[in-house]
Amino acid sequence: MQLPASLATFRPRLIDALRGYNRARFTTDVGAGVTVGIVALPLAMAFAIASGLKPEAGLWTAIIAGALVSLLGGSNVQIGGPAGAFIVVVYGIVERYGLANLLISTACAGVLLFLLGLLKLGTLVRYVPISIVIGFTNGIAVLIALSQVKDLLGLDVARMPADFFAQLQVLGRNLDSFNPLAFALGLTCVCGLFLWPRLWGPASPLKALDFPGMRRATQVSSRLPGPIVALVSLTLLAWYFSLDVETIGSRFGAIPAGLPAFALPDFSWSTVKLLLTPTLTIALLGAIESLLCARVADQLTTLPRHDPNQELMAQGVANFITPFFGGMPATGTIARTVTNVRSGGTTPIAGLVHAATLAAVVLLAAPLALHVPLAVLAGILLYVAWNMGEWREFGRLRRYSAHYRLLMLGTFLLTVVFDLTVAVQVGLVLACALFVRRMSSLFSVERVTHDGNELRFKLFGALFFGAVAKSDVVVQAVENGPAGPVVTLDALQLVLLDTSGLDALRQLHKAVLLRGGLLRLENLQAQPREVIERSGFGAELAAHRASPEVSL
Repeated sequence: MQLPASLATFRPRLIDALRGYNRARFTTDVGAGVTVGIVALPLAMAFAIASGLKPEAGLWTAIIAGALVSLLGGSNVQIGGPAGAFIVVVYGIVERYGLANLLISTACAGVLLFLLGLLKLGTLVRYVPISIVIGFTNGIAVLIALSQVKDLLGLDVARMPADFFAQLQVLGRNLDSFNPLAFALGLTCVCGLFLWPRLWGPASPLKALDFPGMRRATQVSSRLPGPIVALVSLTLLAWYFSLDVETIGSRFGAIPAGLPAFALPDFSWSTVKLLLTPTLTIALLGAIESLLCARVADQLTTLPRHDPNQELMAQGVANFITPFFGGMPATGTIARTVTNVRSGGTTPIAGLVHAATLAAVVLLAAPLALHVPLAVLAGILLYVAWNMGEWREFGRLRRYSAHYRLLMLGTFLLTVVFDLTVAVQVGLVLACALFVRRMSSLFSVERVTHDGNELRFKLFGALFFGAVAKSDVVVQAVENGPAGPVVTLDALQLVLLDTSGLDALRQLHKAVLLRGGLLRLENLQAQPREVIERSGFGAELAAHRASPEVSL
């Protein structure tokens, strides 16, 4: 069936990427996919646990959603799955609405994401100001870090609230249950993750060591993902010495080694209406995160740029299907996508291999996850939160305008104190208000001559609803001037006219007619001329012997 021209064509990037595909590219894609799968293992579990879910929810989300995004997406290298940005959102939804309603919200958000892509609205996400994106990203990073303090310190807290200040109170009241062993594990994990890439970097002191086997050992070690090294080594340490710390097994029990069961959530129209806000939050955050991630990937490769509409449709399918298997919201993930690019991935095959690698690990080695200390996962998430935030932007604020500072700091504080939905809504409204104010400042009216009954003005900028008050100076000049004025408006520098601006010109025309005068418009640009012609105002001016320029 032929889709209308206004709808996007559903064409996954995989179809085009497989043209000319060869064995060499397949080998590099497999290597990249296995690497990303290993990196995704601890992150998927950590994201799920931090969101108030069981670890298998994150694992199967990474597997199912990751495979669907690669299979149907609009990017060569995008890796989908659970993301750190969703931790705060998912935790709040589970806390307020429950797990069953989270699944319904995720599925409904998937439908919205698919419609956004189908209606070619993917490019609209790019219009979100960067100051708002940085503000809520830094706010989410702070909330992620705060949510991990409990496990980092080994505190005995049954359930953490979702509210920022309530979390601080709960942490403060339970400091007496501090576990030094858990803190030591978590701190070692954080420090190790910061040091690991520097051990094998160009400036590493290990480069100076030159003995048999050292160079080969360095090459192998530099390719090992830091989170996996921390997870395996610290888990073995805690298990060998039988450290008294909380683990995945002690809190959640065994991770099922089999395939997840398919189950339909209990949908009802009344429930869907109640979940409108969380649904919109998941859809908006998923769209922003996935398309920002795809843009980052575009900058790192020479591959064809991503198709934002196809990417949103793939994200929609993934988020619609994953909840039926008990999964959580999914989106494009920057850390895993960058790992894919740097590991040599060039087609969506790498993403499919990443999902297959995770599935193999879960099906074959799920029982081993019982011994993973939660403090180690907390350390991994603290490292993720640090890398997620754009902390340098706070130091650069003085270089930017007051508008930028207000948007960024306002969104940041609203995200931390309230929630992401409020922050983005207020931020966008504030951005629109500031944009209108700035655009209105660009409009001006300049009086050129006032000779007898002839008044001549020049119009500059955009005469729209935010700037119509500035046109009152012409009306006042007419009302306070001589009878029978001839008013000429030179519109050569007028680039835009909206209906409010047109109404202002009509009011000016009425004032001129009441004084028995004549209004002329000269040098009209294409857009203002079209508005005047379409509205019939040009015919009104012509009827009162206006200038030929407006006798349309």
